[in-house]
Amino acid sequence: MESKKLYVGNLPYRTTDADLKEMFSGAGNVMSATIIMDKFSGRSKGFGFVEMSSLDEAEKAISMFNGRDMDGRALTVTEARPKPEGGAGRSFGGGRRDDR
Repeated sequence: MESKKLYVGNLPYRTTDADLKEMFSGAGNVMSATIIMDKFSGRSKGFGFVEMSSLDEAEKAISMFNGRDMDGRALTVTEARPKPEGGAGRSFGGGRRDDR
């Protein structure tokens, strides 16, 4: 069986990894649950990832939790997309242009 990673968005900022794991365990075996934290402030960014042990459990989790209210916030639960290679899509500026 193949595990499946899910994106969980619109989380209350006080949600912990343990809260996320406990909630999603209602849909099956949770292999990992991680809230994404801001590296500068150390606070939650309001989203995270949950890895379910099978595709069936992931689909069950999506149907159980997508749109579900959590402290007044409607959760977004979808299949996680692969991370872009090399940070594509980000621009940090500072580049020189030679078209003067």
